Amino acid sequence: MSRAVVVERPGSHRLVRRRTPVPGPGEVLVRVAAAGICASDRELYEGRRDAAYVRYPVTPGHEWAGTVVAVGDGVGAGLVGRRTVAEGFRSCGVCERCRCGETSLCSGGYAETGFTEPGAFADHLTVPARLLHPLADDADLRAAALLEPAAVVAAAVRAARPRAGERIAVVGAGTLGMLAVQLLAASTPADLAVVEPRAARGARARDFGATSVLNPEEAEAARGGFDLVVETAGAPATAASSCLLARRGGRAVLTGMFAPGAVGIDPVHLSLSQLELRSVFGASSAAWSDAVRAFGAGLLDPGALVTHEFPLEEFGAAVALVGGGDPRTGKVLLRP
Repeated sequence: MSRAVVVERPGSHRLVRRRTPVPGPGEVLVRVAAAGICASDRELYEGRRDAAYVRYPVTPGHEWAGTVVAVGDGVGAGLVGRRTVAEGFRSCGVCERCRCGETSLCSGGYAETGFTEPGAFADHLTVPARLLHPLADDADLRAAALLEPAAVVAAAVRAARPRAGERIAVVGAGTLGMLAVQLLAASTPADLAVVEPRAARGARARDFGATSVLNPEEAEAARGGFDLVVETAGAPATAASSCLLARRGGRAVLTGMFAPGAVGIDPVHLSLSQLELRSVFGASSAAWSDAVRAFGAGLLDPGALVTHEFPLEEFGAAVALVGGGDPRTGKVLLRP
């Protein structure tokens, strides 16, 4: 038997017991070791996620790590026993964008583990074997559960193309921001500043490689001072303010998830400053590979971001912590 959290409809969930899933052709069965809860999971639970990107009832959980325990037809038995993570987007693999390697832009229709497909807030889940990124035999699966947000950050770093000696700013010191600091520190910037209004969060950023921390007022005075700005907060004004931080001819990458009503980017400033602006939603297969390699090489320490762990039975309490505003709350995990 296997347990799973099922969100029947917004605001309503239950823990169900079911037969252990059986992997179909091309699939593997994974025993989940840890699964992270992020703001999008809370949006799903509260019914605030765009209807095109969720299908109820659903078992959430798109950030996870575990061990392969069975394989379906057409999958090599050598995967059994392997520690692993897997991409969440169920890209088609055959459309033009997929064939160009841009799997997060798949035009075959949206499908994602934990939103439209059963996710990892469960003892077990099945995923296509082609989406796996196997880990080292001694990999810390608790830490590896954060490789999904790390892959998003890796996609941002790919788009940003950091160069040694640049002045870089990271806007926001949440999970994405802390992971961004770690990856960007590996590019040996001359300055790696973090913009964060909460002093305690900003202080932690220094532990991960930030060379300075700016509150919003100090950031205002630093406008135009950075070669590269990576926005991770998704707050109403941070897309616009991030562009103002970049120098003329600089680069800005937006990774935060913005809600309707966010402040728009000034097109006059964008044009006159000749900024290069990119946005990131999810991660391509290549970005996943970058994150997994960085984790294996010790360049990422995502486990240090975890502050709370709950069993599946306490999903309600766990999801209430996420986005609750307490600066002491970092990453929240479910541990089946």
